[in-house]
Amino acid sequence: MKKTILYLLMIPFGLFSCKDDDESTPTPVVSNELSGDISTEVTLDPNIEYKLTGSLLVVEGGKLRIPAGTVIKADKGFNKYILVEQGGQIFVNGTADKPVKITSAAADPKQGDWGGLILNGKARLSGPAGKVTTGTTEVNPAVIYGGDVDNDNSGVIEYLILEYTGAKSSADIEHNGLTLNGVGSGTKIENVYIPYGADDAVEFFGGSVNVKNLIVIDSDDDMFDVTQGWSGTLDNAYGVWKAGYTSTESDPRGAELDGNLDGNTPGDVNQSDFIFKNITIVNESAFEMQDAVKVRRGAKAHITNLLIKGGTATDLIDLTDGKGNGNAGTVVEYHHTGVTVKGQEVKNPDNATITANTANTGADTSVFSWTGYKF
Repeated sequence: MKKTILYLLMIPFGLFSCKDDDESTPTPVVSNELSGDISTEVTLDPNIEYKLTGSLLVVEGGKLRIPAGTVIKADKGFNKYILVEQGGQIFVNGTADKPVKITSAAADPKQGDWGGLILNGKARLSGPAGKVTTGTTEVNPAVIYGGDVDNDNSGVIEYLILEYTGAKSSADIEHNGLTLNGVGSGTKIENVYIPYGADDAVEFFGGSVNVKNLIVIDSDDDMFDVTQGWSGTLDNAYGVWKAGYTSTESDPRGAELDGNLDGNTPGDVNQSDFIFKNITIVNESAFEMQDAVKVRRGAKAHITNLLIKGGTATDLIDLTDGKGNGNAGTVVEYHHTGVTVKGQEVKNPDNATITANTANTGADTSVFSWTGYKF
């Protein structure tokens, strides 16, 4: 493992309090440069502006605590990211008044400047019957995720801003804003803002974690991406491409929802079976959205109170794919307004339950006031 570039200062008990899970005394970091491995308990100081100078790994037994108001600025590059490994935990304790921000250190920041935040848990993935399936992290194949601990706990994330994420080393190896690899339902993730990221804003690779109150602005690829057997709930999410948006990707979507990884193992058990509720997908740009919602490759989606607004889409709700259609048990209740659909409003060859409902209102945007975004 890499040597950690963290200079630690021991302090008397009680000067820094533990918010969540134990009575141990956290040790604050006093250097402003972050990289390497965290294997003990480390608390950042909100009065210090940190620089992420390399990959920062919270390894098994490590705990990284980030208090309200902390700012971390990442140097440019693919290897600038934060990864919580299996058995490690992160506690992002932002508040509406003082969110935690992890952003680019560049003077002129852009999409893809740095990596992003990755959580690796021990929860279930899609895979062969009778076997415990694990996967390897796309941006760091030495690190595994997955298992059979569906209530695994990777920590707490509250009131977090992730800006200018999505650095890549090739077209096939790239970061998302927030990557959730086999993350368990014991993990709490609420109130996350992901603006101006390359690749997907958030991607669920299996696991059972739930996410609430998520806002995405101008993701280069998909706003919300699911694959490899995710079984949680996304509640109250808003994604928008603003005027002037364009993409470097060939098929950006509002939601891309797969049952198994890349559609290559259609015989898997535990394929994605999840809930999306109170979702808004908006296209204010002239760029054509491939699909507002694509359900494919064995995924079973349960989507309610979905609102799709504005712009042009190739197809609106599409359950077809060359590597397998969406599961026939899929349920989608949607309403669209102001959308020009060039192809088909609904592509549903296996007679899933797809229903238009003009009463749909989508996400409650009032909960996103802390971000300062103007709706």
